[in-house]
Amino acid sequence: MGNSVRRARATLAAAVVWTSLLAALTGCTARPPADVGSKPGPPADIIRITPDDGAKGVAADGKLEVKLSSGRLERVTVTRIEDAQPIDVPGSISEDGLRWRPSAGTRLALAAEYRVDAVALDAHGRRAARNATFTTLVPEHRFIGYFNPENRSTVGTGMIVSFVFNRKIKERAAVQRAIRITAHPPVEVVGHWFDGQRLDFRPRAHWRPGTKVRVDLRLRDVEGAPDVYGIQHKTTSFTVGRSQISTVDVRNHTMEVRRGERLLATLPVTAGARENTTYNGKMVVSEMFDVTRMDGATVGFRSETGKSEYDIKDVPHAMRLTTSGTFLHGNYWAHPSVFGSSNTSHGCVGLRDEKGGSQSSPAGWFFDRTLIGDIIEVINSPDREVDPWNGLSGWNMGWAEWRAGSAVR
Repeated sequence: MGNSVRRARATLAAAVVWTSLLAALTGCTARPPADVGSKPGPPADIIRITPDDGAKGVAADGKLEVKLSSGRLERVTVTRIEDAQPIDVPGSISEDGLRWRPSAGTRLALAAEYRVDAVALDAHGRRAARNATFTTLVPEHRFIGYFNPENRSTVGTGMIVSFVFNRKIKERAAVQRAIRITAHPPVEVVGHWFDGQRLDFRPRAHWRPGTKVRVDLRLRDVEGAPDVYGIQHKTTSFTVGRSQISTVDVRNHTMEVRRGERLLATLPVTAGARENTTYNGKMVVSEMFDVTRMDGATVGFRSETGKSEYDIKDVPHAMRLTTSGTFLHGNYWAHPSVFGSSNTSHGCVGLRDEKGGSQSSPAGWFFDRTLIGDIIEVINSPDREVDPWNGLSGWNMGWAEWRAGSAVR
């Protein structure tokens, strides 16, 4: 019932009572009721609300309670005002009617306004009401998690849901519990912490094509570190598309592109040269650019004089594989003869392309058939296996080790 409706009914009831009293005083009743004026109204302090009316800066674990010294609570309504909309706070009145408390596990939301409306009956059946408004603590420090994939996107079967937080997380279990990832058809999804700011989620095996995945973030007011609280409360989703896994054979200078069990194409490539080899292992496409700039200085490739070893401002059909700078991309500056015959790059995997990017080139053909979340596996390279934290490379970690990195047992 809205406040305006309650006020209207209360006004009407008061008018009826006042009219009856006037009738009694003007002789319409033979004899006034015996109890008129014989007992006082209900005491003003029959209802006690905690926190006090007007309280400010109430902590998230602060006490919320409505209590009587005697009588019985008839009704208690507690609402939280969020985005100008009232949200009911669940709770119940005790069997003896003397106390209202919120449901178990309910905490106060930070940076919020609360309103409490309570009505009680005293020992004589007379009503008393009390209202209170208070506000909770506005934390000085907040944290958020930046994550992928994008909402409502369609991704490859190797997609890993990755969170990078803007602050160091100390309470890892609390933060991990506040992120729920569910799939249909159902599959177990487990989180793995790489450090205090990186949390990735994946199933045991690659996602099944057609799977619908929902990501629920309930980080608002979760304490991630002392006096540092989350602010996100949102839901996103993505769909897993077809399965495509591409295998780069560094020794043979080829890349086989497969959809499920079907071989789509074998493309000639050039990988990392002897002094700048390409990582082995499974890597996942995490970003795609029609064209991008690649400056060697940003990833440590500088000459003895400090100049960048390369700076190409218009690299076409670029697909990021690691955060350290490994890409699979179009290459128009190398002689066509190197593709399929020699390795000449600084660690990336190159496909033949034209300046400005050609859709009919091997790079353009592959780019048009790739999704964020597709797996690129590199084999037969003299380099070591890529670290699981480097990009979305968590598939290079066994399931037991992955689960061991979870803060929730």
